[in-house]
Amino acid sequence: MRSDPIQEFFSIGEVCELTELKPHVLRYWESQFRFLSPAKNRSGNRVYQRREVELIQLVKHLLYTEKYTIDGARQKIDEFRKGGTLKVAARDALATETLAELEADLESLVKVIEGESPVPPPADASPPA
Repeated sequence: MRSDPIQEFFSIGEVCELTELKPHVLRYWESQFRFLSPAKNRSGNRVYQRREVELIQLVKHLLYTEKYTIDGARQKIDEFRKGGTLKVAARDALATETLAELEADLESLVKVIEGESPVPPPADASPPA
């Protein structure tokens, strides 16, 4: 049984891909949430740790799903931190977002199966020449 190593550090591009956020959003959030302060490598590029990616997912969940303001999200995260439940809240937010994405994907598949929607091309397919 082969186990792949767990990635601990991520570039801003990787974080954008994982979270479906734009780089300017991440940079703005860094200015608004003091716990988001990625290190920079020798080239000056941001390097995010796994825990920061989890916190970004929590912030995204609070802002986009729960509809908190920036100040409200900051206060909610402080509550989680003071209560010792920050890690649990971050993982719960990730699970909730993952389930929502799966539900949306399943709904799209049902529409394709029922003939209500055209079959999308594979994600890695190149356009015909």
